[in-house]
Amino acid sequence: MASPRHDDGLFLCHETLTLRALVSTKDAGVIIGKGGKNVADLRDETGVKAGVSKVVPGVHERVLTVSGDVENVAKAYRLIVSQLIDANPSSPTTPSPPSNTSLRLLISHNLMGTIIGRGGLKIKDIQNDSGARMVASKDMLPQSTERIVEVQGSADSIGAAIEKIGQCLLEDWQRGQGTVLFHPGAGAEERASTGRRPSNGYPSGSFNGTRRTNGDRVRGSPPPTPPQTLPPTSPQQSANVRTQNISIPSDMVGCIIGRSGTKITEIRRLSGSKISIAKTPHDETGERMFTIVGTPEANEKALFLLYNQLESEKERRVGREAQQQDAA
Repeated sequence: MASPRHDDGLFLCHETLTLRALVSTKDAGVIIGKGGKNVADLRDETGVKAGVSKVVPGVHERVLTVSGDVENVAKAYRLIVSQLIDANPSSPTTPSPPSNTSLRLLISHNLMGTIIGRGGLKIKDIQNDSGARMVASKDMLPQSTERIVEVQGSADSIGAAIEKIGQCLLEDWQRGQGTVLFHPGAGAEERASTGRRPSNGYPSGSFNGTRRTNGDRVRGSPPPTPPQTLPPTSPQQSANVRTQNISIPSDMVGCIIGRSGTKITEIRRLSGSKISIAKTPHDETGERMFTIVGTPEANEKALFLLYNQLESEKERRVGREAQQQDAA
């Protein structure tokens, strides 16, 4: 029987985990080393697969990806943090001890509850057991459904925290399905040419790691449809049906359903996927589960449209709050 596998930022095969972190271009150079020596040594010493995303002109951040079993991923990050500490000695004005630093992990929004736990108990336990300090961002990164968990401390404490975080993610891997990965510089070309951020809220990368071009739309217009429509379902397609679950904040559900269900009906029609919505929140986060059933292509289009609708609503709310502040 094939092992479960998830290809959205968290790759799982029983005990195999891929964990991504956001690093500066400078730190990426330290991690890679001259001629790739450091990252090659890291792979040899820990048995993990490790790499850094390509440089994007004008963007000063890159994504580090480490894949392996939980213990080796934690060991690899421990070694990486040690390298970064050695390469960036503290100045006399630096308030933190020279042996301490921080690492920004990229975690699916849907999996944050797994790390934080009910009433924040899980994240407190991880901090107490590891000695590291953890700060979870409240907002998703631009054009993605990933959030940052910053882990602060020594190389050993960060490594210990990552091992516990990885165990949590492995235990609840299904909730990470449908993650829209963060890509530093996604939409940078549009920003350079128009002076504004992309409005479609969809990343340059797809859920399976391939690159695609953002479609552009004017704020307030309907979400863009994917570049092609689904052909009639064939027996071969029926055999390739997948189920994906994503969590949506309860206060955002109404904007996706639309008046009398018009928006969700349109998303179903355009994507070809069946989409059902839980009537009540599924856990203490207050989020409701959306279940998407269809071919991989149909589900990707459904996610494309759902996240565009979410991004459009977020922009509308931000604009409304700004107007209220100006009026006050």
